[in-house]
Amino acid sequence: MSPRDATRASEILDWYDRHRRSMPWRALPGERTAPYAVWLSEIMLQQTTVATVGPYFTEFLSRWPTVGDLAAADLDDVLHCWQGLGYYARARNLHKCAGVVSSQYNGHFPEEEAALLSLPGIGPYTAAAIRAIAFDKRAVVVDGNVERVMARLFRETDPLPDVKSSLRERADSLTPDERPGDYAQAVMDLGATVCIPRRPKCMICPWVDHCLGRDIAESLPARRPKPEKPTRRGVVYWIERPDGAVLIGRRPESGLLGGMMEFPSTAWREDMEIEDISDVSRHAPLAATQWSADSGLVRHGFTHFHLELRVLKGRVGAGTPAPDDMLWCSIDSFADQAFPTVMKKVAEKVLRGG
Repeated sequence: MSPRDATRASEILDWYDRHRRSMPWRALPGERTAPYAVWLSEIMLQQTTVATVGPYFTEFLSRWPTVGDLAAADLDDVLHCWQGLGYYARARNLHKCAGVVSSQYNGHFPEEEAALLSLPGIGPYTAAAIRAIAFDKRAVVVDGNVERVMARLFRETDPLPDVKSSLRERADSLTPDERPGDYAQAVMDLGATVCIPRRPKCMICPWVDHCLGRDIAESLPARRPKPEKPTRRGVVYWIERPDGAVLIGRRPESGLLGGMMEFPSTAWREDMEIEDISDVSRHAPLAATQWSADSGLVRHGFTHFHLELRVLKGRVGAGTPAPDDMLWCSIDSFADQAFPTVMKKVAEKVLRGG
């Protein structure tokens, strides 16, 4: 590390010692955060805000205080507790990873990045974060906040994602051997509180005198224009028995919302026509005595597409058995099911009368 880079690392560590954020998963100054807490928080924080994650993290630690407890938990309980965080593949991988750490590593997370990367759901960023923050070993931790800080500090004007490798090299050049965990959290805090996307607070930045891009900071990092999201459509079937029970099933383990509970539906496609009730009712898992589309449309946004679901309500006779891999569920028991947000919207739409 050059003397200049060492100075910058020292400056931001001094800033961090004065301005570090307090978080449920962050250890007190001079202490080290447990690997389980680092891993759990970092998985939850992917695509999610700190404010949102706080209560979930606390609830998870209360229910499953150790990685062994989480490994022994029922996946449905984990998915249910995860509701509202989105990106449910993270929850499934969280459970799988807990099982591997518990069975193959005797409940202790490995320190080396290569071993961490072999665990389910752990990518380069999370592996580096665990190594640096939990074990205080040098690792280059690069998330969106760090990329923004590096792009501005070094005036990297090429757009993302093309410039990612260069931004990582810049981050590597500044990462110190001493207090690497604090340094990683310092740069992330800087990006979250000072070097923010809009109207960055350059005048209070500890690196303002070094920043080559401060005159164009708000335009960095540059990004390629995003393509417009397509709209997919489908039909979701709300099938009731006379006793009020509703038919539900589980989505496949792999793919979007994998392992979550749902009201049965057609495939979600861009070319799906959802206006003709007589046509789409043929694809329902049970033949109903009557169908109604009075509940209208449910709209939901995913990362890569918009979704429109036509709710088709049908009734069946008393004693009608559920198809294989499905079950009848009373409305009062919906809260016990691991429904994703889009299915909660469906239930709300029907129960409120459209």
